[in-house]
Amino acid sequence: MQAQTSNPAITVPSTPDTFDTFLPPIEKPSGWIMKLAYYFTRKQFGKVLTPLKVHSARLPVAFGFFYSKIAKLDKKLVLSSQTILLIREQVARINVCLFCIDIGRSFTIKASMNEAKFDALDQYRTSPLFTDAERAALDYVTELTKDKSVHPETFARMSSFYSERAICEIVWLVASEHLYNMTNIGLNIHSDMLCDISRKSGKR
Repeated sequence: MQAQTSNPAITVPSTPDTFDTFLPPIEKPSGWIMKLAYYFTRKQFGKVLTPLKVHSARLPVAFGFFYSKIAKLDKKLVLSSQTILLIREQVARINVCLFCIDIGRSFTIKASMNEAKFDALDQYRTSPLFTDAERAALDYVTELTKDKSVHPETFARMSSFYSERAICEIVWLVASEHLYNMTNIGLNIHSDMLCDISRKSGKR
């Protein structure tokens, strides 16, 4: 069952827990730039990503370039790839962005990272898989994401392990991950099952 909005061309699901996106995916985009974006994401991930079909396809292409720029900027960070993905995954878990959790894990699979470490994120404070530096960073990330504020003691503990640049990179990761998370949550975009696709691709 679907509820009508004030715009007769748009219907949204009547229950918030449905797996239908609030706006229908656009399977055949207009414009050659968006068509290329569909092609390259299908080539990279094995399918066209749902946020691209639901969100980016409805906006001027500059918005899509802005979102894609985030991943490119991550490559300029001094933090390790594993730390970057741990932080993004923790923020996505707290915000319950199923798409972001899934795509983050797919990156760890492709990079052959220690999946057990990501599985243990909810026990990072006690798990021997995490270093003291990672625990301090994750304490900061968790507090900032949940409370939208940080205790001075939490910041001081993190700053004993990380440079000022690295600290600013951690803040960047939390802030930019919220952009991804809220985009997907706001349009009821769920997992694209990218982990399964990555595992199947790795077995070939």
